[in-house]
Amino acid sequence: MPKAELHIHIEGSLEPELIFELAQRNRVALPYPSVEALREAYAFTDLQSFLDIYYAGASVLLTEQDFYDMTAAYLRRAAADNVRHTEIFFDPQTHTARGIPFKTVIDGIWRACQDSPVSATLIMCFLRHLSEEEAIATLEESLPYRDKFIGVGLDSSEVGHPPEKFARVFERARHLGLHLVAHAGEEGPPAYIESALDVLNVERIDHGVRSLDSPTLVERLARERMALTVCPLSNIKLRVFDVMGSHNLRRLLDAGLAVTVNSDDPAYFGGYVNDNYLAAFDALPLDIDHARQLARNSFEAAFLEPEQKRAFLAEVDAFFADAA
Repeated sequence: MPKAELHIHIEGSLEPELIFELAQRNRVALPYPSVEALREAYAFTDLQSFLDIYYAGASVLLTEQDFYDMTAAYLRRAAADNVRHTEIFFDPQTHTARGIPFKTVIDGIWRACQDSPVSATLIMCFLRHLSEEEAIATLEESLPYRDKFIGVGLDSSEVGHPPEKFARVFERARHLGLHLVAHAGEEGPPAYIESALDVLNVERIDHGVRSLDSPTLVERLARERMALTVCPLSNIKLRVFDVMGSHNLRRLLDAGLAVTVNSDDPAYFGGYVNDNYLAAFDALPLDIDHARQLARNSFEAAFLEPEQKRAFLAEVDAFFADAA
């Protein structure tokens, strides 16, 4: 079915094969002897154990062409999954901290988006384990490239780094006319979701699966049609839920929440967006009406012009009319 993907970290789409190819191209020594050994290391116990290997993988990205190749590889996979529109997260601080110029990062990613048949836009994320001062410096550094990204987000280690830590940088981004999103309620409590809404004024919540712990918050999210970009396979891989059969995706839908399905870091978590749909539908009591709702939610929650949104929603409706 046609769909949008709204929660994809481009650095998290780096497959082991491409990591080794780029390492060889750039003469970067990896702490793993083979592609197979690297894949075997993808046994995470929590978010931090994943982030440790995620940042190691990103070390092979040095040139504009590296960032282009990584993004082009993801967009090919997205096209194969009939993703019609994607809003891609990128983490400039992961790279500028290694001495890679901001321009190198964004130009490579952006150029690949222009060359793809998939509609693709960029959201620049701040690393929440770093300081707000560093986030503000990154935002200022990004301004010459303001035409190449549509919004800002907040990712990395959630627990101990509440959204309000970044109130000033999000306020500055809002005044610049950027869309605002933030990771909240993955490992962190419902209070983090409330802070993201009330302090950061975000337009979407990334993850948000812990919202069911607060009936008052659920009622608010449903009333405001606040989209949640849920990532089922990621939630299992990082032990947010033990098995897919215990995931709360169906309960979120039943509560009237604007849930979307996404892949997060697909190279590390076992699948791209269609794999996430298939895993959830295999394990949970979900049917064709839920599929249609999820597809519609994905476009309704996207940062698209109204006419683009209407056209994509018409594709969804036509697809399901044919399926019926």
